Order: sequence, then C-alpha cells, then structure tokens
Amino acid sequence: MIQHPYSRRPPWLKIKLPAGKQYVQVKDIVHQHKLHTICESGHCPNIADCWGRGTATFMILGDICTRSCKFCNVKTGRPLPPEPTEPMQLAHSVLLMNLTHCVVTSVDRDDLADKGAAAWAATIRAIKELNPHTTIEALIPDFDGDAGRIRQVIQSAPEVVSHNMETVRRLTPMIRSRAQYDVSLSVLRIIAESGVVAKSGIMVGLGESEEEVAETMDELLAAGCTVLTIGQYLQPTRKHLPVAAYVTPEQFEKYRVQGLQKGFRFVESSPLVRSSYRAERHVCRYLMND
Repeated sequence: MIQHPYSRRPPWLKIKLPAGKQYVQVKDIVHQHKLHTICESGHCPNIADCWGRGTATFMILGDICTRSCKFCNVKTGRPLPPEPTEPMQLAHSVLLMNLTHCVVTSVDRDDLADKGAAAWAATIRAIKELNPHTTIEALIPDFDGDAGRIRQVIQSAPEVVSHNMETVRRLTPMIRSRAQYDVSLSVLRIIAESGVVAKSGIMVGLGESEEEVAETMDELLAAGCTVLTIGQYLQPTRKHLPVAAYVTPEQFEKYRVQGLQKGFRFVESSPLVRSSYRAERHVCRYLMND
C-alpha cells in the first residue's frame, strides 16, 4: 500500500477523460430527461468507459440524501417529495438508450415512511414493462433493515439485488452516518434467502487491514452474498475522509483470488472498480450458467 497526499495519485489511478459519440448521446439523454445518475453525482472514475458503452447507473428518489456518510459526494439535506412520474420517465430513458442491462440505485430516504420502497418497486416494474429484455440490478439502501420493505423491492423481480457494506466492521461507525454493519449483513441475508443474486461491494484504502478484508469476505459469504466488488476509495473533496493508503494493483489481484478461493462466484477487484462497474457481466454469466 502506498500513501500519497490528496493532490497526488499513483499512475494506476489515471482516469480517461469522457469523450466519444456514445458518451455524448448518453449524456444528452440523461440531461434532457433530468435524470440523476450516480455516475455524475458520485464523480465515478468510470463514467467515460460506462457511458461510452451506452450504460449508466440511475439514481432515483432525487439527488439529496438524508444521510451524510464521510466517503460520499452525494448532496445531503432535506429531499423533495418523490416525483410520481419518475418510474415511467426512467423506463422511457432506458428504452431510448437501448440498454440490455441497467443498474438502479437511490439516495437514502429516511424521511419517507416506507424509506422509498414503493417508488423502488414501481421503478423496476416500469422498466420491465417497457423493456422486457433488459435485465436489472437494484443497488438498494438498507431500509433500516426492514425486511418487508426489502422484500417489496425483491418482489418487483430485479435479476440482481445489491447492498454495499462499504467497509470493514471496525471502520463502519467512522465512515457511515447511520448504517450499521450487522444491519447490512441482514439485508444481504434477506436478499439471498429470497433466491435472488445477492451482491455487495467494499472500498479499501480507508485504513483497513488485509485480515479485516478477509473477515468481511467470510461474513458476506455466510450471509449468502455471491458477488463482490472491491475498489479504491478516492477522496471526493478535501472535506471528505482522507485516503489512508492507495492499494496497489497487485494487492487488488490478491483480494480477487482470495475471494474466489473462499467461495464467491464472481469478484471484481481493481483500483477503479465501483459497485456497478460492468455489472452486466455478473448477471449475464449467472443466466448463462443457470
């Protein structure tokens, strides 16, 4: 692991600048339809790659989160009421983009009685209605561990349901504002027990040890999670939690091999990996194998 000041990143973290016809087309559709994407709000380093391939991760329920995690660049505050037309609007956008797979995520909506579960279910159903051949990954919040709300989303039939652990147990209280490690494990257990593909993701470079990453892998597997992503934490602004270390590509490869040996079906592990990066590969390989 290599330590660097905020302004200096190692060469393996160089990011390709957005360009290309497909990227511009996706960007135009996103902005024309006033869609929120985690690609932009989260300053994702893979935006050029994903949008250039005609894929995007959509963020529903607005762009203002009720939580204020120390690693996240999404705005925090008091959100507006959910937009009733959002599910169908997003479904039309997926149709315009001609996507074969899409990822849907959301801000946390602790202000809503159902934490946004109804809007989640309506969005997935709308996408499927207009795009019957499009597979969907739902990257859900924890819904405060409410099993009924989690199952409400699952019953709308996404092919993959994800919930990110974000970090190891010891660091969770320091970087996540409300979410709890064991609650997140319970969310993944509910997903797995429903028969849907359960997926999670963590960031490294926050001060965790290799042993703690291994322990998190073991606990995820015990909860029924079969797909794992591991990527480098990048400090969005100087106001956010600083990077403790830049993890080398060799260490990421070590984590990938370790995860597969432990029993994960798929592990994506490299510096620029994010939870939704090339997510279509996971669901396609599952469908082909099944």
